[in-house]
Amino acid sequence: MAAPALSGDQIRETFLKFFEGKGHRRLPSASLIPEDPTVLLTIAGMLPFKPIFLGQQVAEVPRATTSQKCIRTNDIENVGRTARHHTFFEMLGNFSFGDYFKKEAIAFAWELVTEVFQVPAERLAVSVFEEDDEAFAIWRDQIGVPEARIQRLGAKDNFWASGPTGPCGPCSEIYYDFHPELGNDGLDLEDDSRFIEVYNLVFMQYNRDAAGNLTALEKQNIDTGMGLERMAQVLQGVPNNYETDLIFPIIQAVAAIAQRDYASESESVKVSLKVIGDHLRAVTHLIADGVTASNLGRGYVLRRLIRRVVRHGRLIGIDRPFTAEIAETAIALMAAQYPNLREREAAIKAELTREEQRFLETLERGEKLLAELLAAATDQIRGEDAFVLYDTYGFPLELTQEIAEEKGLTVDLAGFEAAMAAQRQRSQAAHETIDLTVQGSLDRLAEQIHPTEFVGYGDAVATAKVTALLREGQSVEAAEAGDRVQIVLDHTPFYAESGGQVGDRGVLTGESLIVRIEDVQKESGFFVHYGQIERGLLQVGDSVTAQIDRACRRRAQANHTATHLLQAALKLIVDEGISQAGSLVAFDRLRFDFNCPRAVTPEELRQIEDQINQWIAEAHGTVVEVMPIATAKAKGAVAMFGEKYGAEVRVIDVPGVSMELCGGTHVANTAEIGLFKIISEAGVASGVRRIEAVAGPAVLEYLNVRDAVVRDLSDRFKAKPEELSDRVTALQEELKANQKQLTALKAELAIAKSDALVSQAIPVGDAQVLVETLTGVDAAALQTAAERLQQKLGDAGAVVLGSSPEEGKVTLVAAFGPAIIAKGLKAGQFIGGIAKICGGGGGGRPNLAQAGGRDASKLPEAIAAALDQLKTAIAS
Repeated sequence: MAAPALSGDQIRETFLKFFEGKGHRRLPSASLIPEDPTVLLTIAGMLPFKPIFLGQQVAEVPRATTSQKCIRTNDIENVGRTARHHTFFEMLGNFSFGDYFKKEAIAFAWELVTEVFQVPAERLAVSVFEEDDEAFAIWRDQIGVPEARIQRLGAKDNFWASGPTGPCGPCSEIYYDFHPELGNDGLDLEDDSRFIEVYNLVFMQYNRDAAGNLTALEKQNIDTGMGLERMAQVLQGVPNNYETDLIFPIIQAVAAIAQRDYASESESVKVSLKVIGDHLRAVTHLIADGVTASNLGRGYVLRRLIRRVVRHGRLIGIDRPFTAEIAETAIALMAAQYPNLREREAAIKAELTREEQRFLETLERGEKLLAELLAAATDQIRGEDAFVLYDTYGFPLELTQEIAEEKGLTVDLAGFEAAMAAQRQRSQAAHETIDLTVQGSLDRLAEQIHPTEFVGYGDAVATAKVTALLREGQSVEAAEAGDRVQIVLDHTPFYAESGGQVGDRGVLTGESLIVRIEDVQKESGFFVHYGQIERGLLQVGDSVTAQIDRACRRRAQANHTATHLLQAALKLIVDEGISQAGSLVAFDRLRFDFNCPRAVTPEELRQIEDQINQWIAEAHGTVVEVMPIATAKAKGAVAMFGEKYGAEVRVIDVPGVSMELCGGTHVANTAEIGLFKIISEAGVASGVRRIEAVAGPAVLEYLNVRDAVVRDLSDRFKAKPEELSDRVTALQEELKANQKQLTALKAELAIAKSDALVSQAIPVGDAQVLVETLTGVDAAALQTAAERLQQKLGDAGAVVLGSSPEEGKVTLVAAFGPAIIAKGLKAGQFIGGIAKICGGGGGGRPNLAQAGGRDASKLPEAIAAALDQLKTAIAS
């Protein structure tokens, strides 16, 4: 008897309800961005509970059950090629935190699979760790599984760990048998063609340290995982996970765009459709959880997955942006279980559109070179060439490898790594020429002098001793007036540049001595004061008075506290998930970079500005405390991602407004900021926005400059300031009208020119073909002319027109009648291929499409190729 067919949603809900009935608390899925710093992404259902398994955190409940979204990319090359590999998957799990152990976990699993899901027992087999006699006995003696259906496996398969270190233990797995009629002789659970693992029971007994040593956990725990996609394959009776209702609707949506029929396609097309279906699920969740595409860490994972989606789309004939459109299907499938997908839908689509467009441009630049490399290679692409693709054209190495593999080629990885290492050395050498000698001299002095003590949080002036003196980066014993020097003091009130805040300015004075300090940098624990001796002689061992420029410090303090308020306002008004991606706190301005998939609207910017100025006017006092980092995080202090913090941290708290870990200098009360004004908001990288602003006295300076500009414009336009907007709008409308009139005249000219071309159409079978060049006609007019000519030639008319309206630029348009399209010709695909001759591309509808190119010298060649290809295609 076959198990009843259940939808993916029904399987998930049935699992969770079953374990709720067994005393487990249902908990929501954790984010794909784990709190565990040792793991890039959430790779397993147990990861959110790792601190509990390690005894670092007390469990709120003894039993829990979850449906945890997970991402793994270690088997990415198998995605779409096997029945079960995915990058994104849902792991259904039941967990015991020192409550029950092997006996109960095994009984629960068997009851669920055989009685609730009604999978016939004769279709199941189990594995145990080769040394786990206890689990073997439970399966055989208590559950009643025949000994012949129980297989002992080694540590490679049946000893589970969340990573190289951490909780681990033996496991036992339940397998579904697709061919029980083959019997039990020579039973091999690793035979993927016969068995699929559907449920893994991990008996969490040990903790593994970095040396690989195992120590018993204080409490024995249970961590299980049932792959939702795999169980759906079994219960829905489909040949692979991709054809379940969890993924197949996405595949169908992609196939519709590509005008493909999944059932009748070749295996290579099916692989591409499966890759897209899988990866679209992964990227929608990654973006929803706050990941933005980049070249580092989890951002690189996202970028790589999106690029694989785009490329596989092109392989099956999709020549336009499509990821955001397919994301609608993916979101609709999963939003009921993961509502943040719907909440972040706009952000998901914006990030996909932006990254897809960026990669399409990359493909356009690099595909020609890659095609040449593939054509020239016999068995391998040189590492140096693969590096050029990576470094110059942005092709990830994995993508080059994937494309090469499709052609039966490999990539010289050793050569690639050598080229990468050489670039790093060049980059490092270029960087080190800036102040390598300063760092080198300090390294040599490190054993002789102590790191600088910073006293600037409380003191603006301090008496200090010169412990090191450098001139042109070289250690010297003395320097005199006119010398530019780098000075190290035993302690200092000068803030050294860090955390985005610039170093203090000020002076060092002594008897007949003045040294003007322009900047302070931190090098290996030393505060290096950069400046010039204006008067006197300075020697190592001298006592000096170090005094910061209080006005500059106050400006920096105002801008730094304003930066904290800005982050708080962004979280409050734009998106709670916004996080800092960098900052600059200078004396005259502030800059704040943050992760956000879209532009901040003008209305939001106004609200942010108003909110910050309200906080300033409310005169909130700032509270500065030093505390253990765990305490700070427990209180909700915001840390900058990627920043390294010690065991104790400095917390800047504006009660009720902002709390951040920060080593910078700040105002004692927000009222000291005075005023805050946003200058600009713009994108600086994929998924990263930047706000520039001014605070304190800099606001007045900014407004004075703007006032001068407004006065000048008022004089020029002979208008009052409040009338300038209307005056500019009127001029814009006038310009727009003139441009519209010019466009119409150009179109009329193009039509006049094109009408004379009708007689030059040549018959090809029953069709009329016209391929010509029109001189100096822009894109819009060329399209109008092509449409008109096709209409005059009739349903069997095929028109291709080319023009070079601007120096070096090419415009191509194709217009096909219904009879031409019926022959299998599509204007979008056709003209896109022709445009490649001119170094471009494009596309459009089957009946009308436009393309462009960058090499006008190739236009005659492109026009000739268009005529030849049309003749051949229509005549065949």
